[in-house]
Amino acid sequence: MNELILTTFDWVPEMPRGYVRDLRVRWALEEAGLPYRVESVPFRDRDEEHFAHQPFGQVPWLRDGEVSVFESGAILLHLGSYSEALLPTEPRRRVEVMEWVFAALNSVEMASLPWSIFVFSGFSDATPEWERLDAFLQARLDHVEAVLAERTWLAGAFSIADILMADVLRLVGRFDRLEEHPACRAYVQRACERPAFKKALEDQLAHFAAAD
Repeated sequence: MNELILTTFDWVPEMPRGYVRDLRVRWALEEAGLPYRVESVPFRDRDEEHFAHQPFGQVPWLRDGEVSVFESGAILLHLGSYSEALLPTEPRRRVEVMEWVFAALNSVEMASLPWSIFVFSGFSDATPEWERLDAFLQARLDHVEAVLAERTWLAGAFSIADILMADVLRLVGRFDRLEEHPACRAYVQRACERPAFKKALEDQLAHFAAAD
């Protein structure tokens, strides 16, 4: 097996710490017990090599030998090939996990991310734009709530689908947006109690704090 190298920023401001998406990759690597090391790129000076690995100038990306993978969902799917703790091999269950991977990113995060940006920016007041964003998020949360009310994890055993969905929900939970969704709130709590999450979070926070 090739050495796995996770690349993230050398530093970020206080507000996004604990929510930068290299956390998802760290979490998956810890769940699977895969050895890896972390490298940094400058937060303020993104050069050609950075854009060669991540065309939008973001993080993270993962190098696996000659393969370089960007986007957290793609990285987790790639890592799933190394461990059934992340992605099952049984065809029906594997497809179910993959469905929820894309649901987390395309159906839920597409609602939660613009909502959270408005909150971060201080624009969450009673404007028509805000009300539309909040209603969109509410609808998505209602659908996820109905699913999680009947399940411990999205596709049977814990998987990369849960890493992604829990991290997406964790962001809006930061602003108490899950108060009316007890199943979502309990799901995030279960996920965040896992030792692999705690290790990933601790390591990310320590990584950014070291650059202060």
